[in-house]
Amino acid sequence: MSIHLVGGGPDTTPAGAVAPFRAELPGRPRVGVALAGSPVVGRCWLPAYARVVGGDCVLLPLRPGRPFDVRGLAGLDALVVGGGRTPRYLDGLAGAAGPVGELVRAGLPYLGFSAGAMVTPVDALAGGWRQQGRAVCPEEWSEGLEELTTRPGLGLLPFPVDVHTAQAGTLGRTVAVVPADRAVAVGIDEGTCLSLPVDAADPDAGAVSGTGAVWTARGGDGGPLVSRRTAD
Repeated sequence: MSIHLVGGGPDTTPAGAVAPFRAELPGRPRVGVALAGSPVVGRCWLPAYARVVGGDCVLLPLRPGRPFDVRGLAGLDALVVGGGRTPRYLDGLAGAAGPVGELVRAGLPYLGFSAGAMVTPVDALAGGWRQQGRAVCPEEWSEGLEELTTRPGLGLLPFPVDVHTAQAGTLGRTVAVVPADRAVAVGIDEGTCLSLPVDAADPDAGAVSGTGAVWTARGGDGGPLVSRRTAD
């Protein structure tokens, strides 16, 4: 099984972009969709995710300050984590990295949209638009944070993930978050999915599907080098 990371929300994602995820599901899947915010808001958004994901989608509300009840994953065929403010998702999933990681490594398919993609690493990029006071991306994509901020994520990948790359101009942030010479970070366009083995050390180990590109920033002697991949 793989983890599947999408660079935008369901409104910008064609169903074909998540075909690798859907290929891992049984014929009539029961899919848990974790959405931050109140259950009322979650129920409003659930149909949009169901249209892209398919199957019988079940809402799993994420509420800051309330531990995520992983018992709600019992009997599900896959886990989808939706989009929105990344810090809210990190708050809602706090403490869930261990049990979620065990399930995913045991074969539970994982699909993250936008924030749901950003929360997957060990050290997740929570947001920010400045590095040491210098702008690295547009302020409106800061997630409400000033300086680049990382927080503990789900621990499914060892490198940072950023999203809305071409559409929001966040490539500068992806480059800025590369922490050292041999390190790597990845940015994903809207409408695009990166499918990777769990714990993959290199984004290039994954396959790209959808309409956009995946951008990889690697640390080098002269500074980060950026490469771009699209679907085959």
